[in-house]
Amino acid sequence: MKITILLTVILCLGLFLPEAIAQKTTSTTGANVITTGVPFLTIAPDSRGGAMGDAGAATSPDVNSQHWNAAKYAFNESQMGIGLSYTPWLRNLVSDINLAYLVGYKRLDDSQTLSASLRYFSLGDITFMSEYGDPTGQQSPNEFAFDLGYALKLSDYFAGAVALRYIRSDLTGGQMVNGTYTHAGNAYAADVSFYYQKEMRSNRKRSTFASGINISNVGSKISYTDGETKDFIPTNMKLGVSYKTEMDRYNTITLTFDANKLLVPTPDTTKTDIVTGKNSNIGPIEGIFKSFTDAPGGMSEEFKEITFSAGAEYWYNKQFTIRAGYFYEDVTKGNRKYFTAGAGLKMNVFALDFSYLIPVAQNNPLANTLRFTLSFDFDAFKKQKR
Repeated sequence: MKITILLTVILCLGLFLPEAIAQKTTSTTGANVITTGVPFLTIAPDSRGGAMGDAGAATSPDVNSQHWNAAKYAFNESQMGIGLSYTPWLRNLVSDINLAYLVGYKRLDDSQTLSASLRYFSLGDITFMSEYGDPTGQQSPNEFAFDLGYALKLSDYFAGAVALRYIRSDLTGGQMVNGTYTHAGNAYAADVSFYYQKEMRSNRKRSTFASGINISNVGSKISYTDGETKDFIPTNMKLGVSYKTEMDRYNTITLTFDANKLLVPTPDTTKTDIVTGKNSNIGPIEGIFKSFTDAPGGMSEEFKEITFSAGAEYWYNKQFTIRAGYFYEDVTKGNRKYFTAGAGLKMNVFALDFSYLIPVAQNNPLANTLRFTLSFDFDAFKKQKR
């Protein structure tokens, strides 16, 4: 049982820290990686954002805005849309870990929009073993999150949104570990986001500048036992800017840039539990404020905790698109560095997109990551039906 739980923990951490796990954490590298519970919440679920280096806080509104910045829904031109995304995850390690994402929105009027999403993460089949190496059962660990969002246009250029989230994580299937009963972890969280966009005209060409902020997963901790051990969920602050311009009547290009920071305490083994490296006595809100000043290395380490995403998107005649991007994380905070690319085709009613991840390091578990997204525009369907 101990072996199984250890493997499960390593697998969960490996979702986002593949190079940190592969390398030894020594004083020579100064590695001090921040880990949280339910890290699947930070995976880019759709192909568009995944193709632009995981950037999306300030890109133009689309059906998948719920993950990146729900306030963007207030500026969506369509009245209603739905999208379905699928991601085979960590294909270089295993073949049965997958992420599915269902999202949709409905405009109530010119100012208000409702949205909802369901994210389901399957960790495949795991055979549980006792400490003596005997099989004790087989489980299919899984996690999911369900969201409801509300976006409100506050002016012609500015909008805000809130989203409420229920999170459930079942990693052990109720197995007993070292005499302690385990159960599925449950947590509640909320997102608060804002979005600004301004259209400009120059030489008969339209351009749009946009910026956005999304503070996501502000909520309770999560626990898998009835004891006092609780983990922070990945509270995160995402800041982004974008610039979209018409090259001519048929061609447009968008450049975007995001910066992200986890708003959870930095591990410090000199002040926290020597086993977990986390200060379990700190509450979620206190942890948010401490996250800006608690790095053992001071402000220089705080800045290293910021990840950066840059992306570009080209559209031809609003029907065909190609995308590219780059994601950067400091070597001491996980060392994720990868390029991304993707393409998409928009028809009258449906749109199909895909993206591909290209890691900088060799033998990276994130290599060969593909994302597929299919979206449906109800307005276009009604017009076609007429």
